[in-house]
Order: sequence, then C-alpha cells, then structure tokens
Amino acid sequence: MANDHSYNNDKTYCLCLCTVGRVVRTLPVGNTVIGVTSLAGEVYLLRMKEREQVEVYDAITYRPLRHLTVPGFRSPTDMASCEHYQCVYTSDHYDEYVHRFDVHAAAFTRWAVKDRPWDLSVNSSHNVLVTCPFVRKIKEFSSHGDLLRELALPGDVINPWHTIQTQDNGYVVCHDWFGDTVNRVCKMSADGCHIVHSSGGQPGPGNGQFSVPFHLALDNNEFVFVADFHNRRVRLLSPTLGHVRDIVSHDQLKWWPFRMCLDVQRRRLYVTDNEWKEGDSESGRVVVFSI
Repeated sequence: MANDHSYNNDKTYCLCLCTVGRVVRTLPVGNTVIGVTSLAGEVYLLRMKEREQVEVYDAITYRPLRHLTVPGFRSPTDMASCEHYQCVYTSDHYDEYVHRFDVHAAAFTRWAVKDRPWDLSVNSSHNVLVTCPFVRKIKEFSSHGDLLRELALPGDVINPWHTIQTQDNGYVVCHDWFGDTVNRVCKMSADGCHIVHSSGGQPGPGNGQFSVPFHLALDNNEFVFVADFHNRRVRLLSPTLGHVRDIVSHDQLKWWPFRMCLDVQRRRLYVTDNEWKEGDSESGRVVVFSI
C-alpha cells in the first residue's frame, strides 16, 4: 500500500488548487437534504419527505422550477445524474432499489440492488456505481439496471459509503463510521483487491485526518473533494490522495456537510448542510460555492 501526503509530485493540478470556495448562494432550508446533483442547467435536491422529494432549481439564477415525487420511495440515501442518458438516479436504502428519472420522458423506472444501497456515482462508461456498505461491495449497473460487475472490498475497508471511478479504472472509496478506529479515503486497484493510495487513519481534525468522510467528488484532473462530516469541512486531496487544502471550512457552514456535487463546467460545488441533533436530522439546505 502506498501513502502520499504531498501533491508536489503530481503532474496535473486542478483549477481550484490555489483557491478557497466562496459562498454564492444558499438554497432554502427545508426537510433534510439527502442528495444533490446537477444536470442540463438544473440543480436537483433530494429531501427526506413522503412526497415531492425532489426539488429542481435553475443552475444560474437558482430560481425554483418544479417538484417531483418519486413513486414508491421510502428511504432515500443519495442522488447522482448522467449527462449522457439525461437521467437522475436516487437510491432507496430500505427497499433496496435504485430509481431512475428520465428527464425528457418525465418517467420513473427502478431496479433491485438486492443489497442495501447507499451512495451513487456515474462512471465514464455512463454506468451507475452503487456502494453497499453492509456487505462491503461495489455494484456496477447499466443505466437500465443490468448488473455488470460486483466487487468485494478488502477486509480493512469497513463501512464504505461512497465510491467514484478514476480514469485508470481504479476506485476512490471513503470508509468510516462514528466510533471506527480508521477513517480513510482510499484509492483501490481496478479489481478492488488492493489499496494503492490512502489518506487518513485515526479520526481527528488534522491535515492528514478525517472524522467521518461521507461523500466524494472528482474534478477533471482527478483531484478529490471529501465531505468531512464531523469536522464540518470539505477537504481537497491530490490524485494520489495527498492533502492540498480545505475548500470549504466549518465557518462557511451552519451545520454539517452530508452530500455534495461538483459542477466542473460552471465551477460550482453544491454542499448539503444539515442540522443534526442526537444523531438525527430534521432540516437542511444546500450551500453553493464558487471554486
């Protein structure tokens, strides 16, 4: 396993390397925000509620456009989008489904994961990566729900929450939970069997530490954004997972970052900011950062 705590040897640098995120807009407070994504000039928010779970906003003016109700949706956990197929995906932890919303047809379909899904991402092949933390697996599905691949993660990757795939077909995974002795972000080999790079270890607030890293984003040069929940920040890592800087600090958030989405074209980072009391959340918002 290789560890790298410096970005100086990386050959590429992200556009936001020397900047800190600037708040440009805060979307309205409402029910807890479970996911956020952007697609075709619009921003989609997934809230914890029985109906009209999805709120859609204009990506430039942030004007509210419409609400969507996901049929048969009981326990939302994340949201992702695909430009190629022009669709939005949401995961249902309780019923073990992924729901697909076709933007042009305005139609919902769904498929069974057959394990409890958590966070979602879309890879360069336009397939959906579903992280299943309780069985420590990554499942890759086609856009219409065909299971294409299933990877079992190594035994020391405990409680994996989110996975994104890199250009060399490796996987960046964040794994942790409250009370875990190891809170890390790891880059896995293409077969999922080996840790190539890692950042973190014992939980804490230091530059080389995390405290419940929950969600990830990747820019065009494969710099990694990490929503560091308990430290109330978003951390930027190099492609080899060396510490670069905090893109979002705790001073810029009112509550706790849970999910996020990076719009590379518009240089916007959407971060969910949820209130948590005694391990539960009832309200949240999305903070929009320029990077």
